[in-house]
Amino acid sequence: MADIPAPDTPGATALLVIDMINDLSFEDGERLRPAAEAAARRIARLRAGAERAGVPVIFVNDNFGRWHADRAAIVGHCDRGDSAGRALIDALRPRDDDYFIVKPQFSGFYATNLPVLLPQLGASRLILTGVAADICVLFTAADAHMRDYDLWVPGDAVASETAERRDWALDIMRHSMGADTSATDALTLDEWLARAA
Repeated sequence: MADIPAPDTPGATALLVIDMINDLSFEDGERLRPAAEAAARRIARLRAGAERAGVPVIFVNDNFGRWHADRAAIVGHCDRGDSAGRALIDALRPRDDDYFIVKPQFSGFYATNLPVLLPQLGASRLILTGVAADICVLFTAADAHMRDYDLWVPGDAVASETAERRDWALDIMRHSMGADTSATDALTLDEWLARAA
């Protein structure tokens, strides 16, 4: 993991990529796959912009019940030849300077070091992306909201098994958690970052 820089930008943003390192080997995984691959393309563009802007990228990922697994083992498991999630890995393979947090449950905050890492990064604003919008993204957004983080959950950078479930979750995040759910073609990363100024 990269060294954590001293926080020098109050109101800084972090980009969270939730459960996109994924083999999709679960019930309805194939149903989720097209939407997840479409979201991955949007997330990849956000990540490229984040890299240019110096915004930290944090992968927050399920351990798939592999309790001894680390980053390399999880990526390797999802990148094997028969994995339905290989296109997700191809689009979003974690880089050496990306952070990678393994989560045991739905929320990225539950029993992880995310609540410790974010203050070290000076982050008070989060961009949440990934799958599934109506489960892990939603639970992470709820925990972030309770911790007073400003949230952008781009509607085209999250996915669920159906568009209806995604839209239901986005509606909750928008109305109950104050999240901006504008798609990436309606709100750019630069515009989001400028709001902190």
